Amino acid sequence: METRFTRGKSAILERPLSRPKTEVSVSAFALLFSEVVQYCQSRVYSVTELQNRLAELGQRVGASLLDVLVLREKNGKRETKVLNILLFIKVSIWKALFGKEADKLDGFPAKVTVHWHKGTTLMIKFNESVITRDKALEGR
Repeated sequence: METRFTRGKSAILERPLSRPKTEVSVSAFALLFSEVVQYCQSRVYSVTELQNRLAELGQRVGASLLDVLVLREKNGKRETKVLNILLFIKVSIWKALFGKEADKLDGFPAKVTVHWHKGTTLMIKFNESVITRDKALEGR
């Protein structure tokens, strides 16, 4: 079988599977997002149901993205320490979502507790000073 090359690039079957192209055009993303919202809207009867359905889909997408990144970056080993989790978010997850690392990792005063609800959940309750600061930044 003959292998075809175009403009110096190898055939699609010869490309490695480990790192696919991560860029998606904004118009393709907007179309997909619009279709997902319309699909969900056609199957619910209230705004609350729509919000719940979209949140559920977002949670599934986020969990899948997390699984892929943990597998790629950490060879399947999940972090258990809060600082290491935050660093993983700052570097790997932020870069996958926004194309660059987060500027800095702020240490906010907070209370972190672990709960079990369909899986392990870390609940971060920020001090009131953090909430006040965030609301002040929103007003800018």
